[in-house]
Amino acid sequence: MTGLSAPGCPEDLIRARARTGEAGVFPDRAGYGSVLFGAGAGLGAPPGAEDQLDALRLVPPVFVPHRMERMLELGEEPLPQHVELECEFGGFRAPLPVYVSAFGSTQVAASDLGVAVSRQAGRLGIPMVIGENVVPVAGYGRLDGDTVRGSLLSRIAAYQEAGGSDGGVVVQQSTQDADAEVWNLVYSDPAASRLLAEGRLAFELKVGQGAKPGLGGLTVLGREAAARLADQYRTEDVYGPRADAVLRYGTPGTFTEEILRQQIRLMRNNYPRARVWVKLPPGRDVAAAAEIAWEAGADAVTVDGAEGGSGWAPSAFFDHVGLPLGECLSRIPARGRGLLASGRIWEGGRAAKCLALGATAVGLGRAALLAADTDPEDGLVRLVDALRLELRLLISALGKYRPGDLSTEDVWLPQPMFVPTSHPLTTHPTH
Repeated sequence: MTGLSAPGCPEDLIRARARTGEAGVFPDRAGYGSVLFGAGAGLGAPPGAEDQLDALRLVPPVFVPHRMERMLELGEEPLPQHVELECEFGGFRAPLPVYVSAFGSTQVAASDLGVAVSRQAGRLGIPMVIGENVVPVAGYGRLDGDTVRGSLLSRIAAYQEAGGSDGGVVVQQSTQDADAEVWNLVYSDPAASRLLAEGRLAFELKVGQGAKPGLGGLTVLGREAAARLADQYRTEDVYGPRADAVLRYGTPGTFTEEILRQQIRLMRNNYPRARVWVKLPPGRDVAAAAEIAWEAGADAVTVDGAEGGSGWAPSAFFDHVGLPLGECLSRIPARGRGLLASGRIWEGGRAAKCLALGATAVGLGRAALLAADTDPEDGLVRLVDALRLELRLLISALGKYRPGDLSTEDVWLPQPMFVPTSHPLTTHPTH
């Protein structure tokens, strides 16, 4: 070591790459399988990062016509308890505008933790998305007493056993999953017949995700597991030829406007009893993609902002790639059309801002895993209880009594922000 320093440069990161080469493109592998990456070390925004949703302020009015209307209905001045959070989105009923967003084949999700989340989501009656790559990596599973831990069917079974009538299960499929015929397996399985009969099953076409838009799934595998999956995935010796692990690549999925239309039409024709969801990455043409999905018949379009977490992704993607969730929402004229938003949602403030910007519901991803990790029996239930209370308090303070009543008049941004001409959001530059 020469003692050379480089002021203004991330010296530790540069030296780490000089030691490890390609492996330095990714976070420290010691955390793989036990750490949820993205959006900083915790649930807050990364230091120095500009998060548009956090910058927004919810602004109650002085004059409250909705409160007057509600008072006439009730015969008394309304309180937060009079806010009605029950809603429908993506073809499902839910007790509040919240769902569990996708997490797939990572070691964390494929453990008992994924099943714990499923069980609690079923108790709550909120929709739950099961992410891609679960079948190729964790298996499909059986419901005859020998269910494979973390398998797709083990999560479906846990959700159904809760016995609720609201919510539903959404099975995500990427282009890689198509080779495993995941949707065909679920749609024809007697285990899903109850969900189908009750209209509580949906299939979600995954076009991309927020943590690594433009890339497919990336996972660290041991060499034995990689050899077993060699026919399905490409691998690379990122960590060196003598390391006990390799990097597994999933295909990113290649879409054009017509391919997206045809995929949705195929879903509607081949699985007529299932709802159709589409998940979009935070791309620059996200508004056009959402419009095409709705025109083709999607029941819901999910936008995963750049704040979305991941089990594994290149560090540069967390810091530099993709539109923030607030920007995605501001670009899509979506009021009342079934737009779902995910990306660092865990409390009522960010959730209410998403609803005001046009989202119909918000997704809990890393927050759901952390809650279940804290308490596998009741952690997610308590987290959603807290979110429910916050939403009631915030929506009531804005003088409104249903999530769908929120609009851009309820938020204020002190810095300029791209807003389509169809949105009435006014920005007020600071001086």
